[in-house]
Amino acid sequence: MIQTTPSRWGTIVRLTRLPASPVGLPYQPSLLRLLHGATAVGVSATWITGLMVYNQHDGRWGRLPWHWSAPWIDLHGSAGVLLWPVALLFGLYALSLGRRRLRQPGNAAALLALGLAVGSGKLMQEDWLRRGELQHLVISLHLLGWLLLSAMVLWHLAAVLQRGGPALAASMLSLRCRPSDTWRDWPAQLRRALPWR
Repeated sequence: MIQTTPSRWGTIVRLTRLPASPVGLPYQPSLLRLLHGATAVGVSATWITGLMVYNQHDGRWGRLPWHWSAPWIDLHGSAGVLLWPVALLFGLYALSLGRRRLRQPGNAAALLALGLAVGSGKLMQEDWLRRGELQHLVISLHLLGWLLLSAMVLWHLAAVLQRGGPALAASMLSLRCRPSDTWRDWPAQLRRALPWR
């Protein structure tokens, strides 16, 4: 913003920064950003390791042209074990503080697909794949869950870009926190969001 001030020596011109506008700069709550980011990292890790598991042990619908030898089942299982509590916390957040966002179909569908993928993964036994036992219903549910999750994440990203453009997408990566939105404020935020408070 340009400010001019008359003086006896002429006009003084000052350039000042515009105040941050909530309309121009989207803000996402810090707890949402933390849980969303942790979930995104966990989903990415399990998706990549799951693709390697599928390529090495399943391949019913095709295989990748390259093969990397590694204990992919163990890595995928470890990533899934780490994703499980994060996804649970993210789901609880979505049903409490984030319930308003669940009215958007892309968000709700991605959360349901995450629940199917993680839930079916908890029911699997890793030795089934090592022994080539691909007939178990849970394996098909798990593959379906990860395919749906991949599609729903793309839908979610497209909806975010359509609704708010790159600024809204970038707001999830921002490290900026309002004074009333630090980790110390999370318990009070949760208490306000619970219906039985």
